[in-house]
Amino acid sequence: MMKKLLALVLTSVVVLGSLTGCGEKKNDAAEGASTEAAAETTVAAEDLKIVLLLPGEINDQGWNASNYAGVVACNEQLGTSMEYVEAVQEADFESTFREYAERGYDIIMAAGSQFDEAAASVAASYPDTRFMVVNGSKCDADNLCPLFPKEYEASYLAAIIAGYITENGQFGMIGGDPNQAMKDLMAVYGKTAVEVASERGIEGAAYNLAYANSWSDVALGKQMSESMIDGGADVMFAYANELGLGVINGAVEKGAKYVGYSSNQNDIDPNTVVASIDFDYATMYVWAIDQYMNGNLAGHQIVEVGVPEGIYFPVYTDNCPGEAMAACDQAVEDLKAGKVDLKALFD
Repeated sequence: MMKKLLALVLTSVVVLGSLTGCGEKKNDAAEGASTEAAAETTVAAEDLKIVLLLPGEINDQGWNASNYAGVVACNEQLGTSMEYVEAVQEADFESTFREYAERGYDIIMAAGSQFDEAAASVAASYPDTRFMVVNGSKCDADNLCPLFPKEYEASYLAAIIAGYITENGQFGMIGGDPNQAMKDLMAVYGKTAVEVASERGIEGAAYNLAYANSWSDVALGKQMSESMIDGGADVMFAYANELGLGVINGAVEKGAKYVGYSSNQNDIDPNTVVASIDFDYATMYVWAIDQYMNGNLAGHQIVEVGVPEGIYFPVYTDNCPGEAMAACDQAVEDLKAGKVDLKALFD
């Protein structure tokens, strides 16, 4: 799986995303910060000290694997010596941030909104270190610059496929933690899947959403998956790191279908995982570090990226119906053209 993921790393860097102001900061303040950053942070790749903090293992075939691909891409394409730390526990978030800031690291990245509060707390004490939280929202300091992938665009694509592969219109959904980004992407998935199933003439389409409050408990994921399938769900969906592998295992044993999310999970069992929405975070990482080296990535802003920037894309198996593939491909084009307002689906 890792080989396939790394094979997706692009050989050229494209400019991604839009910059969103943080809180009530004015544009002129952000522009001033950008000018100051340009003067202070232009640096050669080999001189950069960068580390990525991960909440789980890099072999989870999901979120951690997708972000780890960014480390590999930066080192291969930019010539950095970016490091990573696996399975950082919540109790150690602040101390790990402080450890690397004390050691003089230029950039400390962290994969997941669960790192947001800790990064904001520590950043004030280390103004010379840039803190970048993927899926973060805290950006009220010059050295806070979160990267926000619009994951709800990816869940929209997954939902369209789910809506076409279901036979009874019952969708099981499991999230690791009910943070706002998770709630948004789950709302988009559930409402879209039900709408597609209903348009196909399936009556009583509905979704069942539950949160595990865990990202790594594989056994719990399997248990929750089997329970939902026993309750009628014939298509499962999960976003929960290693716990998601348990959800897939439950679907395999119970004969349900599954739409992969956050990486290409098709090879786990193509009869069960009929398609995946892959995340090409390698491109996002390369762009972000390149922008930093050129002095163009200041604090006080959130960088947003999604389908239009090539971050999310579908990967199909031979078991995915043609109508599902066609509908998903059309959705990709509609998102790129700005024809879809997914925020209207948020709870």
